[in-house]
Amino acid sequence: MPAWRPADRPGNVLPPWELEVTPTVVISTALATRDFQDVHHDRDAAVRRGGRDIFLNILATTGLVQRYVTDWAGPGALVRGVAVRLGTPCYANDTLTFTGRAAPDTGGERVVTVSGRTARGEHVAATVRVTS
Repeated sequence: MPAWRPADRPGNVLPPWELEVTPTVVISTALATRDFQDVHHDRDAAVRRGGRDIFLNILATTGLVQRYVTDWAGPGALVRGVAVRLGTPCYANDTLTFTGRAAPDTGGERVVTVSGRTARGEHVAATVRVTS
């Protein structure tokens, strides 16, 4: 039987997490994922290409989704799979709010659906498979 936290219940709603996406967050996560595409660190280039500002890359978004779920699941959690679908861009100086819901445990694994939203709409919809 997995060691889910005592407060966890099937269908549990995860607490929301708000992240202020500063320019430093955008740039540092792009560099950490070795993504040197200019739209993730050069505001002028991002605007020339139709953006409002620099924006998060997909690897940064995926990492934030995983962090959100593992913070909820606890230190023994192991991510078994992540599927993401990107929506609206998440620009520097946006607030990115994550919400989620965990399905019942099935054989030691939980499936967590996650949504990350900015003021313009859904930035990411994800499904995370996690064991503990």
